Amino acid sequence: MAKQRLDKLLAGQGFGSRSQVGRMIRCGDVQVDGVTVKSPSIACDPEKETIIVAGERLFYKPFVTLMMNKPAGILSASRDNRAKTVVDLVPDALRRRDLFPAGRLDKDTTGLLILTDDGQMAHRMLSPKKGIEKVYHVRVEGTVGKEQQDRFKQGITLADGTVCLPARMDVLEEGEKPLLRVVIMEGKYHQIKRMLGMLERPVLSLKRVSIGGLLLDDSLSEGQCRELTDEEVKAIWQRSPYPIGED
Repeated sequence: MAKQRLDKLLAGQGFGSRSQVGRMIRCGDVQVDGVTVKSPSIACDPEKETIIVAGERLFYKPFVTLMMNKPAGILSASRDNRAKTVVDLVPDALRRRDLFPAGRLDKDTTGLLILTDDGQMAHRMLSPKKGIEKVYHVRVEGTVGKEQQDRFKQGITLADGTVCLPARMDVLEEGEKPLLRVVIMEGKYHQIKRMLGMLERPVLSLKRVSIGGLLLDDSLSEGQCRELTDEEVKAIWQRSPYPIGED
């Protein structure tokens, strides 16, 4: 790989902002191949050189991909001047300068959210051509039966004339406020709320529990995140446990 400025490299690997890592370098807290360096502009190749930062060895990763259990009330954005975003919740040890949410959840929607600094991976994940199924648990107002499930199978037409692809709806808990499992392959604006609105079933709560074959880690409390393993990243491209069109 091409060499990078040391301060840019360390900032991109989560050691702090450019100014913070610059101060660390000038204070003599960084060694490259056993030699203390004090110039933030020095060029380094992290795949060929051993870099130690404040006693901690840098193990270079070109990209980072995180799973977050998103809480309600937080924006799915990289930054916002008025409200807290999901990136604000990422601990310093996992934060990268270009981290962003791959796809969005509404502010009041909870559950599985992927954050990454790999733009190519995010583009592939969000492409409608890939047909990646997303599974949600949805609490609604009003009973749900075969009529509503069949409407989902056929593909809901929204109030503005937008035609949604066929989707899947399973009833997990019956009653006046049933819990549904909804599976879609798209990500239109407020799509599930609008689809259920066409059935006169207002959404009370909405949580995403899987993307493709990747399941939300139940051990993550709301607001927590962790890095995905290579196998978990591969699972994103696999079939959902509840594929559309199959019972």
